[in-house]
Amino acid sequence: MNANVNIHAPAAPSDANVGAWLKILARYRQPRMARSAFELIVTLVPFAAFWAIAYLSLANGFWLGLAAILPAGAFLLRLFMIQHDCGHGSFFARRGLDDWTGRLIGVLTFTPYDYWRRAHAAHHATAGNLDERGVGDITTLTIEEYRALSPRGRLGYRLYRHPVVMFGIGPAWLFLFKQRLPFGMMKDGALPWISTMGTNLGILAFSALMIWAVGLVPFLVIHLPIVLIAGAAGIWLFYVQHQFEETHWSKGDEWQFPQAALHGASHYDLPLALRWITGNIGIHHVHHLASRIPYYRLPEVLRDHPELAGIGRITLWESLSCVKLALWDEKSGKLLSFREARHALAAT
Repeated sequence: MNANVNIHAPAAPSDANVGAWLKILARYRQPRMARSAFELIVTLVPFAAFWAIAYLSLANGFWLGLAAILPAGAFLLRLFMIQHDCGHGSFFARRGLDDWTGRLIGVLTFTPYDYWRRAHAAHHATAGNLDERGVGDITTLTIEEYRALSPRGRLGYRLYRHPVVMFGIGPAWLFLFKQRLPFGMMKDGALPWISTMGTNLGILAFSALMIWAVGLVPFLVIHLPIVLIAGAAGIWLFYVQHQFEETHWSKGDEWQFPQAALHGASHYDLPLALRWITGNIGIHHVHHLASRIPYYRLPEVLRDHPELAGIGRITLWESLSCVKLALWDEKSGKLLSFREARHALAAT
């Protein structure tokens, strides 16, 4: 971008001018075909290479080589970020090419592309809206809603929000079981069923081929941990991108898409290497405001418009404290821990 890009930009993002950023960010929507193809190659090839290293290590009794499962999981996560961009139509900006790339990647990520894309579109359309929770989101209750639950309901919510469940049991349940059927869209027509069943058939074909090539035990020992590592990392990223103290939630006429997009998603300011392997998804506030921007162009936005970088910014270290957050306080407009919510209630 040249130096005159900022001439017509608002001086600083605020509720009064945030809508103007929609026009500004539209300039970054066009993907570069060669760059997109390159991004796919430099993600898929290392994934396959680390998978092969893990298998050769296992086959030759070199157990330390199984550590290759970790980078393989990281590159599978990056493949999911490409699948994610395909779902927004932003990776190649050619609907058919994006869709089939996303569907094929979905066999590796255990994620039915069209089913996921519909749920994710609902997430983008309703993020931060207290009246529209439930599709493609991490379940979040207000303090008053939590207080209205039965003791059993409170226990269930506490267990759901526990880190062991959220980032341990959760990924296994989601990627191995839940996404095998179109839960939440069982009566929404044929597409969710075609997507999930087609992906299941693809997973079976891929698994059969790999089991034939390397054997059942090596396949399970290598590929399942890779999927679970990538899944846990993906859920962590999704969690941190919306479950931070200064996030934005509102209801009724108070909810407006631009404000909810820009202030309801974080700028997860990761170290450079983690930024690359996660497909710049940490620049999530910009992504929510303009989801058609290819992930590799998001850094251009912050470079040309540094005033956006400070909105919702959290560092890797700061993100660790987000784990305790669980309840939305409508009075203070903040996400609180169970303990903080208890103290807030005691003070009223």
